[in-house]
Amino acid sequence: MDSLARLKRYMNDNAPLILDGGLATELAEQGANLQGDPLWGSGLLYTNPQIIRDVHHRFLVSGADVISTATYQASVPGFMDHLNLSSERARELLMSGVHLAKESVERFVSECHHTGRMHPLVAGSVGPYGAILLDGSEYTGAYAAKMSIEEFKDWHRPRIECLAAAGADLFAMETIPSTKEAQALIELLREFPNSNAWLSFSCKDQTCIADGSPFTSAVQLANRSSQLVAVGVNCCSPLLVEPLLESGQSLRRPDLSWVVYPNSGEEWVREQGWLPSDKESLLLPDLSCKWMKQGAALIGGCCRIRPAHIAELRKQLKRGSTSTGDKPPPL
Repeated sequence: MDSLARLKRYMNDNAPLILDGGLATELAEQGANLQGDPLWGSGLLYTNPQIIRDVHHRFLVSGADVISTATYQASVPGFMDHLNLSSERARELLMSGVHLAKESVERFVSECHHTGRMHPLVAGSVGPYGAILLDGSEYTGAYAAKMSIEEFKDWHRPRIECLAAAGADLFAMETIPSTKEAQALIELLREFPNSNAWLSFSCKDQTCIADGSPFTSAVQLANRSSQLVAVGVNCCSPLLVEPLLESGQSLRRPDLSWVVYPNSGEEWVREQGWLPSDKESLLLPDLSCKWMKQGAALIGGCCRIRPAHIAELRKQLKRGSTSTGDKPPPL
């Protein structure tokens, strides 16, 4: 059974698929120094691939059905510029993101002696162009006005080529802040007719994505692509999710699911990092039940969501399912 057939079969089950949490968050918790690194977590593909394997495994043990590759901020030009690699070696490094995730899946499967868990899938992470600018513009989309659809496609194409060639089960086109970049990605996806993706947007409030466009426009855009299995939101406060989905509910085509993976709800300040708060992540399991009723088939977490949060999310959404028997890593 190919990955799309497996994905659709799992998505048609009663319980949603559980995504992983904040990969960079957990890498930092395990000792990786990412602050100020222009490659963020993707640089560890070169300097410390084992820590990426280990973090993938922690999320799998905690209950993730789908893990995303450490390629959110990865690009062939970025690897060439910051690691002084050739184009060929940069492509190989980008592909290694999929290979490491698949190795982690195989390790998990070999260690899992209980029934009731699906064979996990690997989503190739495709972050927005703004992620390489290191100015937080993936949360504003301000750069989109200066770029054309074709420029976006030219920049994203090598990344998607590498992820597809490495065997990603699907693409996670995520934290997209503008409809222009989303349109470019949808058009580019047609060049890979055997591939599928989900498309998730960064959002500024209860009705708009980051560039100010209505979320309803984003949903209508996603409706045009038969290769998209889900559309939704990520890296926003959990409290924004329900009204955002509600705003687009009547417009979403019947075979297009919601994908939802918010951050903890804490505030990010560029000079200070994450500011302490009451952690809306504690609301994640309870709120997720509402998202599931709204049609979310893929639910997980983004920044500041750790393996123990994912374990609790799985417990809430898949009551009665057989666990791996492994205790989740502590917070």
